[in-house]
Amino acid sequence: MRMALSVGFLAIILALVIAGPWLSPYAYDFIDFSADWGAPPSAAGHHWFGTDSLGRDIFVRTMQGGRISLLVGLAATLISLAIGVVWGAVAGYRGGRIDEVMMRSVDVLYALPFMFLVILLTVLFGRHVWLIFVAIGAVNWLDMARIVRGQALALKQRDFVAAARVAGRRSDEIVRLHIVPNLMGVVIVYAALIVPQAMLVESFLSFLGLGIQEPATSWGALVNDGAHEMESAPWSLVFPAGMLAITLLALNLLGDAMRDRFDPRLRG
Repeated sequence: MRMALSVGFLAIILALVIAGPWLSPYAYDFIDFSADWGAPPSAAGHHWFGTDSLGRDIFVRTMQGGRISLLVGLAATLISLAIGVVWGAVAGYRGGRIDEVMMRSVDVLYALPFMFLVILLTVLFGRHVWLIFVAIGAVNWLDMARIVRGQALALKQRDFVAAARVAGRRSDEIVRLHIVPNLMGVVIVYAALIVPQAMLVESFLSFLGLGIQEPATSWGALVNDGAHEMESAPWSLVFPAGMLAITLLALNLLGDAMRDRFDPRLRG
């Protein structure tokens, strides 16, 4: 039930953020000088969510911001998986000193403040949206590395891995052809949980002014703008914050449902 409900909500949200900007006669950075700036939601003038303090349409900006926020979540998750799966699989399979060095490196990174690392990377390499993808993904892989490493330690004791060794397979081939494919179930489950986490980090960075920069926008940036206008124009906060909250809730419900279905050992 939870999975069906979350998938349904996510399908509606995806349809809105993809088709929404095309349904509006305004571009996300267009300033409507003919409308009242900070006007409440109204069908007149097609400003369905109202306008912000600069006269820009909140509906199209909310939908456009959703595209960016979801893209950040997906891209950062893919980067996290690419690093975490390779790191954990190699460490778990090779074992010994290699495993010790690789996992102690993970422990050192764990000891550093997560948000500080993300902020440091964005400050050093800029605030372009692609760099934000990399910055979030590059420090969000530690949990995945530990999970994959634990699974790889168990898999390397299995008979099919022993048979591959006897057949003369190299270590890199065993990891690529036997270890990693058998980890995909766990990886997919945890990927569904990483997406909302990455989105939340991007929203927090944008709320601090370190994320997506004008004229582009994201849900976090819109929440930041709306927070400054919540007393005079609460609709500028309600709509993007509501979309963000519903999306994060749906993604977390989907991740929990997938975990319960495909990895019952982690229930409760």
